[in-house]
Parts: sequence; structure tokens; C-alpha cells
Amino acid sequence: MNPVVSRVMSTLAGQLGNPHGVLGKGVAAMLNRSNRFMIEAAAEAAGAAPGDAAADIGFGGGVGLSLLLDRVGANGTVHGVEISPDMLMRARSRFVSDIGTGRLRLLSGSLTELPLKDAGVDAAITVNTVYFVPDLDHACAELARVLRPGGRVVVGIGEPEAMARMPFTSHGFLLRPVTEVVAALEQAGLTVEDRFIDRKPIPAHLLVARAS
Repeated sequence: MNPVVSRVMSTLAGQLGNPHGVLGKGVAAMLNRSNRFMIEAAAEAAGAAPGDAAADIGFGGGVGLSLLLDRVGANGTVHGVEISPDMLMRARSRFVSDIGTGRLRLLSGSLTELPLKDAGVDAAITVNTVYFVPDLDHACAELARVLRPGGRVVVGIGEPEAMARMPFTSHGFLLRPVTEVVAALEQAGLTVEDRFIDRKPIPAHLLVARAS
């Protein structure tokens, strides 16, 4: 790969994992557009109901926060967990009213260090995030820890073979086989259903994991 192109792809990959600065604003808008179909499907599959506590882990541009707020209603709560300070600041500006009423709580954290209490949520989603987590087993254990009995977490990932064809994924993405992610969730004590979304250019898998 041309060195200039390689640097551009490396920068893009870094922004996708942790949007920040001027470029981060554009990346957030791009994520909202490109990931919306998967986020909408994940929010639906998570099954959050009015009055529930839900979470979007690695919420990026914030589409999932809006969808979950709609689902939990006036008496529910949404926890937005994000590693990027810039995305947290952006969400604080966008969701002033929901933060003020206590319906939305924005928290700094990662998949391997979730700032949520044990059995604290009924439903959670995390879309296109596990590529940036070296310790998948720890992340899945954290997801299982925060789920209430009968709760669901939906892990959304792109089809690995299709993702591997994207020029930026060779720069820091961990493209694990779907079976490996499923196995890590099951090892954490969750029951997993793999729902395939056939969509171009990158099909997706929704791994719907239920707590017993």
C-alpha cells in the first residue's frame, strides 16, 4: 500500500476506534449514517421496554441513545458508555433535556471496564466495538455481569470476510471469526443467537445474548 494511503487508513482506523478532534466530528456523522441499520436492528433485538434500564456501550455518534430513549419511555433510563471524551461532550450538548431529567446518564468507560453496577440493566447494545478490544473474554464477562436475569445484550459486528476487504481494517482492527465472539459470550454464561443481516457492502451479525 502507498505510504500516504497507509497513513490515511491508519488515521481513519484510529478515529473509528476513538473519534476525536476535528476529524472526530466527521467520523461521528459517518458512523451515524453507516451504522444506523445495524444500530436500529440491535435496539429492536435487545427488547428494551418502557420503564427498563438500557445501555448503549460505545455509542459513538449517538443514534443508539435516541433509539433506546424512545423505547424505555419517560420512566426508563438509558446509560451511554463511551471511551471517547469528544463523543461524550457531543452527546452532553445534544441530549441536555434527557440528561437533566435523569433519563440519560453518560459515563466514561470501555467494554472491559463498564461503569455499571452488577445486574444493573435489562437491555444493552454494542455495535462495531469488539474490533478494538484485545481481551474479548473480559469484555464478554463484563457484559454478562451488568445484565439482569432475563436481560439481553446485542453485540453487532460486520461479517469478518467483508470487513477484511475494507482498506482501513488492517490498521488495528481485530477481526475475529463470529464463532469466536459467540464462544466468548457463551463462556461468560450467556445464551447466544446469531441473527444474520444480508446487506451490502458489509453484511452484519447481531449476536443476541441472553442472561439466564
